[in-house]
Amino acid sequence: MTTAWSFLLVLSGIILVHEFGHFIVARGCGIRVLKFSLGFGPRVCGVVRGATDYCISLIPLGGFVKMLGEQPNETVPPEEVPWSFSHKPVWQRFFVVVAGPVFNFIFAWLIFLLIFLAYGKPIILPNISEVQTGSPAEKAGVMPGDRIIAIDGRNIHKWEEVSEEIRANDGSTIVLTLQRGQATVSVDVIPRIYKLKNIFGEEINVPMIGVSAAGEFEIEKLSPLTAIGQAFSRTWELIVLTGQVIVKLFQRVIPLSTLGGPIMIAQMAGQQAEQGILNLFYFMALLSVNIGFLNLLPIPALDGGHLAFLAVEGITRRPLTMRQKGIAQQIGIFILLVLMLVIFYNDIARLLGFPLSG
Repeated sequence: MTTAWSFLLVLSGIILVHEFGHFIVARGCGIRVLKFSLGFGPRVCGVVRGATDYCISLIPLGGFVKMLGEQPNETVPPEEVPWSFSHKPVWQRFFVVVAGPVFNFIFAWLIFLLIFLAYGKPIILPNISEVQTGSPAEKAGVMPGDRIIAIDGRNIHKWEEVSEEIRANDGSTIVLTLQRGQATVSVDVIPRIYKLKNIFGEEINVPMIGVSAAGEFEIEKLSPLTAIGQAFSRTWELIVLTGQVIVKLFQRVIPLSTLGGPIMIAQMAGQQAEQGILNLFYFMALLSVNIGFLNLLPIPALDGGHLAFLAVEGITRRPLTMRQKGIAQQIGIFILLVLMLVIFYNDIARLLGFPLSG
C-alpha cells in the first residue's frame, strides 16, 4: 500500500509540474490550450473551463498538454490563428517547450528550499570513528574518538570541510587540530594518494589520511537567504550529476542494467516513504531533475527534439519540411522504443530476481 500511494504521489506530482510548465507559458504567450491531461488514454473525469479540458486519463504513467495548432499539418481556422501554437514566433514556441523541463528543475529547488526552511540541513560532524592501520593519520598520532576542529588554522565544523581540505592538498604537510576529551592536540599529517572508485565505478587517485567519519550529525538551521542559495546549489549538483550519468551511460562506464522504469521507481518510492516523508521528498526532487534533464535530450518525440527543430528553424528562418520531421520522429520513436524495452526488461528482471549484466 505504501508503495502504491508513494509511487502515485511522486510520479503524478512530477508530471503535473512538468505539464503545468508547458501550460502556463503557453497561456502567457496567448496560445489556446485545448486539453490538460494527467495520464494517457481514455478520459476518466475532469472539468472544462473556458477552452480547456482539465482531465484525468486512464493510464497514470504520463500526461500531456494539447494546444491549438500544435501539429504542423493541423488545419487552423483563420479566425483562430492568433491563438495557434504553430503560428507563434519561434522564440515563444521555444519557451513553451522548454518550460516543462525548467519547471521540473524549479520544483526540485522548491522541495529543497522547503526542507531547508522547515527542517534545516543535516551535516555530518567531523568526529573520527576509525583510524586505518598504517595510515598517515595513525603515524601522526590521530586516535578514534578525536574531533577535527581545525585544519591549517581554518576552523572545521563538518566532515565535508575535512574532505575538501584534504582532497585539495598537493602533497604538503597539513596541521590537524584535534579535540581529544578536554584537551586540544595538534598533529602534522602528509596525505597519501589512495586508489579508489568513484560513484561511477571509475578508479581515481584521491589524497587521504586514513580516517573514517563517525557518522554523527546535527541539523544546521538556515536563514531564508542561505536556504535559497543552498537549494540552488543542491539542485545544480543534481543537474550536473544527471548529465554525468548520461555521458557515462554512452561511454558504457555505467552499464545499461542500472536503468529502471515505473516498477523500479515504485519500489524506490515505497522504500523512501517507509524511511520517512523527508526521504520521499528528497527522492521526488532527484527524480524531478532526472525527468527534466532527460526531456532536454535532443531526441525527436521528447522536448529536446522539438527544441532542436525550433533551433534549426530559428537559424535557417524556415521550418523543417514534413518529410524531414517525419524521418526524425521515426528515428526518435525507434530510440525510445529500444530504451523502453531495455528499461522494461530491467524492471521485470529485478522483480523476478534475475541477474542483470551489461
